[in-house]
Amino acid sequence: MKFISSFVLAFILFLSASAQQKMLTMQDAMVNYRSTLAPQNLKGLQFISGTNDYAYITKVNGADTWVTGNFSTDKITPLVTLREINQILARSTYDTFKTLPPLTFDKENWILSMKGGKYQYNTNSKTIRLLRENDYLQKQNFEESKDGYLSYLQDNNLYVTKDGKTVQVTTDGSSDIVYASSVHQSEFGITKGTFWSSTGKHLAFYRMDQSMIPNYPIVDWSEVPAKNVNIKYPMAGDSSHHVTVAVYHAETGRTVYLKTGRPAEQYLTNIAWSPDDKYVFIAVVNREQNHMWLRQYDASTGDYIKTLFEETDDKYTEPLVPVLFLKNNPGQFIWQSRRDGWNHLYVYDLNGKLIKQLTKGTWEVTDVKGFDATGENLFYVSTEVSPLEKNLYMVNMKTGKTTRLTQAAGNHSNTVSDDGKYVLDNVSTPSNPRTVSVIDTKTNKSKTILQAADPLADFAKGNMRLFTLKSTTGEDLYCRMFTPVNFDSTKKYPVVVYWYGGPHAQLITNSWNGGTGDYWFQYLAERGFIVFSLDTRGSANRGKAFEQTIFRRAGDVQMQDLETGIAYLEKQPYVNADKMGLFGWSYGGFLTTDFVLNHPGVFKAAVAGGPVIDWREYEIMYGERYMDKPQENPEGYAATDLTKQAGKLKDKLLLIHGLQDPVVLQQHSVRFVKAAVDAGVQVDYMIYPGHEHNVLGKDRAHLYQKVTDYLMQYIGN
Repeated sequence: MKFISSFVLAFILFLSASAQQKMLTMQDAMVNYRSTLAPQNLKGLQFISGTNDYAYITKVNGADTWVTGNFSTDKITPLVTLREINQILARSTYDTFKTLPPLTFDKENWILSMKGGKYQYNTNSKTIRLLRENDYLQKQNFEESKDGYLSYLQDNNLYVTKDGKTVQVTTDGSSDIVYASSVHQSEFGITKGTFWSSTGKHLAFYRMDQSMIPNYPIVDWSEVPAKNVNIKYPMAGDSSHHVTVAVYHAETGRTVYLKTGRPAEQYLTNIAWSPDDKYVFIAVVNREQNHMWLRQYDASTGDYIKTLFEETDDKYTEPLVPVLFLKNNPGQFIWQSRRDGWNHLYVYDLNGKLIKQLTKGTWEVTDVKGFDATGENLFYVSTEVSPLEKNLYMVNMKTGKTTRLTQAAGNHSNTVSDDGKYVLDNVSTPSNPRTVSVIDTKTNKSKTILQAADPLADFAKGNMRLFTLKSTTGEDLYCRMFTPVNFDSTKKYPVVVYWYGGPHAQLITNSWNGGTGDYWFQYLAERGFIVFSLDTRGSANRGKAFEQTIFRRAGDVQMQDLETGIAYLEKQPYVNADKMGLFGWSYGGFLTTDFVLNHPGVFKAAVAGGPVIDWREYEIMYGERYMDKPQENPEGYAATDLTKQAGKLKDKLLLIHGLQDPVVLQQHSVRFVKAAVDAGVQVDYMIYPGHEHNVLGKDRAHLYQKVTDYLMQYIGN
């Protein structure tokens, strides 16, 4: 008996050891990381509106079920199952669902959104009725107001409908005259083109005249013969589009245009309504992007009322968030600004008088979650603990006292209940895939409702660590390194360096997998590679001065910072400095190409995806913000025109581009290939038909297999 037990134990240990040696496939690393290999989560987790109860989907007796719980009890109560919903749908002659639908909870009426449309489920009568058919929900730029009005685009024009009555608001929409859509190349935090008022009875919307911008061809290769699809793409130094803002008054059917004035080439950003629907507030930015005016307009007449205040900067100013009115004082609002070098919150009144600076310090406010029920406290997210972490705070509007609500180390994301009494907190660290908790904001006590297991527990994993290096001017540069499985410090390993380096992006955080979304770095570590990344100067969440180092000379300080990283790598006895590869995409693709041209021999192979090759041919808002106009900065643009430097290429370089890329036009990489041919140097090239700036979906595994194969060929063991 003892022998059998020992044998069984040995066999179990053998199976366990074998399981630990599983290797990630490319499908695992680049596709399954979103599904079967994603850290466990609570699907649909949310607060039930008007309560402090939370709800999510889980298995109950083997069936997917919406359940509810709260901070005060560990009891989980079933709400509704897929079977129960389908029984009600069948009785109402609606199509049934194959999976449990997403829900938005609103007291006894729950909103279900699925393929057939938008439904209302009444928990008292146990009935379901169709609110919106799917053809409405799928209309271009569809948006619903609080008062039940629906706005959408059709044939380039804006329509508004309610209770079966539809009004065509505009009539001259075309490819040149664009209505109710994102403008200014989606810069300045702009993500849409319609803005319903507080009551939902008035609609502010953009009108963009881009007739002065030449058509740019994007070829659709899926048809035979191939078809040209024109887009408008204003390039740095050229004419910019002309944007205005209109207000449609739904109850009267009247449309007025706000008198935003001249020059026509200005940026109208961060549109917001006053709580009483009387005024529209717009952050107006000049084309040079070094001057901002926060202006107030009369929504009824369109008249300009006044400028509340101005902000200027010797490099650039970039307002990203509209005004937020105080919950219990409609005569005051919060404005976000980096005027002191860090993004912070300021309280103003409607006369433009600064009441107080609400937050202050050498850290960034990254998000505002809103007020509690009384409006006495505001919830915000910041990097106060570390640039690698985001934590939730509560600040008292009267006293300015702040309370840190998320105590655990790591990178947090949060949802605050309607009354501000409780918070749903989702946190991870490099060693913790996910912890979901409920926090009592009064006592700051928390209750864990999910502790996720390691989804890679059965796989062989390399070790990952975060650390800092000093830049040449003394700033901390955050770094991340994956070392190979069964790492031996007496051996030498090839290195893959991955970077981005541009504004509004941060690669490295104190979170699961070090901030990497997928498992490609672990895939490489399983195959004997060291993988190194660093956030150079210019990257996000480090303050204005850290970002503005790139001004007028994109790439200069990033080259220095990568050299700092390389110097560190070359000092490590386990690094094979003769076998290093470099990879970057978009801004990182520009930096990668720039680096190998000007630092030959450091990397044996490099991959540049969707690279900006000539900043003169990049879009006007982003390009001129960071580089000024070509006419004003000819030396800076000349230094970043990499086609002029193609002849310096000594190392292996693979360029990759999506054929339908409307962000970094394919002409960038094509022109570099032509310059390489003219200079008599070899460059490799790969295209992805049907993809835009990023290669997504199932083809993403193909992309990363291509990159991996290329690096394996030239620097692999």
